[in-house]
Amino acid sequence: MQNNNLNKPDSVLLTNCLPDGLVVNRTWLKIKGFERTAVDYFVRSGKLERVGHGVYRRPGPPLKWEHLVYSLQELGSPAHVGGRSALDLKCMAHYLPLCGMQTVELYGVNKLPGWLSELQAPVKLVARGMGGIDELPSDALTTRPFGHWDWLLRFATVELALFEVLGKIQDESGFSLADKYFESATTLRPKLLNSLLQVCRQIKTKRLFLWFSDRHRHAWRNKLNIDNVDLGSGKRMIVKGGALDKTYAMTVPRSMTGEQDAGNIF
Repeated sequence: MQNNNLNKPDSVLLTNCLPDGLVVNRTWLKIKGFERTAVDYFVRSGKLERVGHGVYRRPGPPLKWEHLVYSLQELGSPAHVGGRSALDLKCMAHYLPLCGMQTVELYGVNKLPGWLSELQAPVKLVARGMGGIDELPSDALTTRPFGHWDWLLRFATVELALFEVLGKIQDESGFSLADKYFESATTLRPKLLNSLLQVCRQIKTKRLFLWFSDRHRHAWRNKLNIDNVDLGSGKRMIVKGGALDKTYAMTVPRSMTGEQDAGNIF
């Protein structure tokens, strides 16, 4: 009698190399030694489930956002958790997400793969790009372990995350949010801040960072070296109808300057 098991792919091998929660594509599976016929067999037999176009996972507990971020990393994406998400997860949160929907901001990528939108995930992952920082200093990113596998997820440090938040400010509400973060940012590293000021190409971000630094005057402010920081030229309108800060030539909320009167800003 023929033993049909001899022709079946090794499901134990699949279990050993594909942890619960990890979402992978056919290319990843092929690198691990699973050809298309094996993948199709695992799907038919319930060992794998298709969760989007060309992507799979082993059946298991509901996906968490950490599973998805680590999966992107495993598939070669340079994305890291940054901006407001990194600061809130660092226990610097001041606001709760609306309607129970959590948004996780991923920096380092301008676009996320389409299969993410096909998943029934409890979070919304949003691509934010890099906001004028082309090459990150080596110590601008950190990692945090997740799950019993201790997967290392890439996160922006507090210093980098503040730069990322500032790059998105467009109105007074953005100023208010950043102000709360800076209020808590008492232990930043001047060396890393100086490096970020040098590599950041976005003039608005650098001017805002120095404005908030002057406003809060934490101990690290006196250790910033801004002599060679390019702050550009000309005025910047960030808050429409705001007050002109003469030091950094940009408009800021009047409520943060004590000015009550409107008027010409330029």
